[in-house]
Amino acid sequence: MYDPTVARLTYRALLGRRRALILFALPLLLLVIAVAARLFSGADDQAAVEVLGSFGLATMVPIIGVVAGTGAIGPEIDDGSVLYLLAKPVKRPTIILTKLIVAIAVTMAFSAIPTLIAGFVLNGNGQQIAVAYTVAALVASVAYAAIFLLLGTVTRHAVVFGLVYALVWEALFGSLVPGARTLSVQQWSLSLAERIAGGDLISSDVGLPLSVVLLAAVTGLATWYAGQKLRTLKLAAGEG
Repeated sequence: MYDPTVARLTYRALLGRRRALILFALPLLLLVIAVAARLFSGADDQAAVEVLGSFGLATMVPIIGVVAGTGAIGPEIDDGSVLYLLAKPVKRPTIILTKLIVAIAVTMAFSAIPTLIAGFVLNGNGQQIAVAYTVAALVASVAYAAIFLLLGTVTRHAVVFGLVYALVWEALFGSLVPGARTLSVQQWSLSLAERIAGGDLISSDVGLPLSVVLLAAVTGLATWYAGQKLRTLKLAAGEG
């Protein structure tokens, strides 16, 4: 269910000049913020939670997920080159799963690794905060990649809708509005961070068992529906 050729083409598309600038810029900004916070406040656990939570998990991870998830297939649909790929003897579920794996890998690499480094810079992983947020970023990367890959198959404006979701729903409502937190990937991944860190510094509005179920369900359903849309896309193109 993994095709190296599809993977290579997808990596090449995602790590092209324009997207690479965004992928590198956000982690770099996180590290700059972490260094500045450490210089001004020293090794402070609360500062680490605020930086890694408010900017890292709530903003950086979903935006990187938008870039990787939509970029894995959206441009190919927009320029029509996906039809050339669909004409190859590669099963459509294999195409979707391969692109999802690549999107997950890119999202993890550009979000989890900087989160871990920033966490050590901020407080030396005191109270396991750096590790907790790194695990949360890894788990969130899977769900975001699946959601935004699906978005890339259903609309030509996937990046716009993805950024609205990331910045408005996840970063704003998912952090501030109590009711919206229950339906936030950020909060689901935070439940894992809460379990790892313990104490009262990290908290989630969603229990760990429910979070695991919701993360698995959203990832699975988004991947399945993306495959269905790819089938529809081929039929529609053939009819046209």
